[in-house]
Amino acid sequence: MVRILIADNNIELCRILEEFLHRQEDMEVIGLAYNGEQALAKIQEASPDVVILDLTMPQLDGIGVMERLQTMELSRRPRIIILTAFAKDDMVRLLTNMGADYFVVKPFDLEVLVDRIRQFAPNSDLTVKEERPSYYLPPGPEPEILITELLHHMGVPPHFKGYTYLREAVLMVCRNRRLMGGGLSKELYPRLAEKYGTTVGGVEAAIRNAINSAWRKGNKEFLEGLTGSLSWPEAEDRLPTNSLVIAKLADRISLELRAG
Repeated sequence: MVRILIADNNIELCRILEEFLHRQEDMEVIGLAYNGEQALAKIQEASPDVVILDLTMPQLDGIGVMERLQTMELSRRPRIIILTAFAKDDMVRLLTNMGADYFVVKPFDLEVLVDRIRQFAPNSDLTVKEERPSYYLPPGPEPEILITELLHHMGVPPHFKGYTYLREAVLMVCRNRRLMGGGLSKELYPRLAEKYGTTVGGVEAAIRNAINSAWRKGNKEFLEGLTGSLSWPEAEDRLPTNSLVIAKLADRISLELRAG
């Protein structure tokens, strides 16, 4: 069991990470820290295997935490995974020399983070690398974090294939709104199918299943408000379409990005 400490001043992000990591059978979140001083205290008290450390924190930032760790007498040094929105070469070199094991650049994929935690858990001999985002998204609040928060609020189970497809579909539409105009089956679904090595029908069905789960067992009120289905006749039995949910989620993210 990999014991993990999350240190980030973004309370909502900490909650999302905690819930997602708790769903992994081989991982346990042993604490949350919202500033650098708390992070150091919990490292001393709980002796985590891995620390997910954000660089921007109050009282003591991530660099300060790394500096202090070098002088602390610990029975066992934890592996350090740095979260950052900016991974400049000089900063990477500085933190690597201080003992950072890995860098994850925001926005990031939760599944990728989980893979890196497993790779860098104790007894791993992997070398330090930097994880760069595979695509560009507008600056401001991290779009991938925003869509993760929205899907969580909807009640879509993260282990569903449709969760991954729906999240990626919304991010694609955020980058290129014309994908909606071209029709899901002609534009968006084929791209998703190619990326994830499945069929167009499999993508459509998985997204439908994810929306249905949120409608029946998740936060139906949020989904109704998002799609405007509260005003529909017999809304109780009318599941919003895939295209409507994707479009409305993309709209919500665009609004939050402009507000941020």
